[in-house]
Amino acid sequence: MPGRALIDHGRLLAAIGYEAELLLEAARAVPPESPVPTCPGWTVGEVVRHVGSVYRAALGWLVEGGRPSRWQRDPARGQTVESYLRDGLTDLVEVLSWHDPAEPAATWWPADRSYGFWCRRMAHETAVHRVDVEDAAGLEHSEITDDFAVDGVDEALSLWFAHKLPMLGLGGTRQGVVAINTGGHCWVARAGPVETTARRCSPAEAAGADAVVSGHPAAVYLWLWGRQPPGAVAVEGDEDAVGQLWALLRLATR
Repeated sequence: MPGRALIDHGRLLAAIGYEAELLLEAARAVPPESPVPTCPGWTVGEVVRHVGSVYRAALGWLVEGGRPSRWQRDPARGQTVESYLRDGLTDLVEVLSWHDPAEPAATWWPADRSYGFWCRRMAHETAVHRVDVEDAAGLEHSEITDDFAVDGVDEALSLWFAHKLPMLGLGGTRQGVVAINTGGHCWVARAGPVETTARRCSPAEAAGADAVVSGHPAAVYLWLWGRQPPGAVAVEGDEDAVGQLWALLRLATR
């Protein structure tokens, strides 16, 4: 199934809190007004605030049974951004912990209408922004395990590339097929004026693509999210097709 995570949802649920602690630890290393190069125009404090807001938006989906119209987007008067994130994290994880990940829940992805969607989405949301803050603080990236990164690659391609881009009415200017190969898994992403799709595939199908992107799972994961430079992954074949894939993902994930 396209919406099914590649690792256990218990791992993803635990990762939300783990990644949030790493994010806050990195944030404390620099002033909150420090710029975040990977999020142009944002400061470290703004990234922390954003993650706290996203936790509340996710909780709104679960509690209200649909897209929330209102939630607390900023810290209360006198509340620090760290406390704001922690409070949102506590409330969200508590609700997610009460429910089986397969239990039906409102989401914005038709392929996965379950509580598990939010475990996965919030785990990767937090991990990517943790990397942003570590970069801003000049810190070495904390480890991203191979299986977590592979699941993040799958989410980036199936949710953001194959779903969000068509939802926004965006597509490529030329037809291109790019295979992504990492951690023993393969995907094929097609982009062009007519279609924008991505799915898991066999190594034989991946070999027939116009280009193949490969590398260490964490490098491929962060590259798809625009958090690694082009040289972080290996590219074989049509570099223009790969450039189009990367550019389209920037539109989908901005």
